[in-house]
Amino acid sequence: MVDSKFIAVICISAGIAGILAAIFLLFPTSVTSGEYGIMVDPTKEKQSLFIMARVSIENTGALPLTNVRVNFGDGDILSLGILKPGQNIIVSPPSGNSLQYVIVTSDEDIYVSKAYREPIPMPGMMGS
Repeated sequence: MVDSKFIAVICISAGIAGILAAIFLLFPTSVTSGEYGIMVDPTKEKQSLFIMARVSIENTGALPLTNVRVNFGDGDILSLGILKPGQNIIVSPPSGNSLQYVIVTSDEDIYVSKAYREPIPMPGMMGS
């Protein structure tokens, strides 16, 4: 016979794991390697007639990142050059892109691959 306290502990643990997974997937995180770091946040918002997509990229490290490249998939690649510490840029994928994922790389062994996320619609905001 299974104890009810054991079942309660399992349910609570599963709930906490679900909440942590949701937080990790819904909010951008930074990838760091020594003095180099980068935050990549690709988002897409479905509007009534079109999809608005953008990728926010920020150098979160203490040193510049060189030869920063954004691969939007479908053969669409954008070279950004140097990204200074603290610099944040927002780029848009080319029209017609499938908007599946983004890969950002640099000469400092930075490699970040992320799927586009869809922000939760807020009442009163465009597209909601």
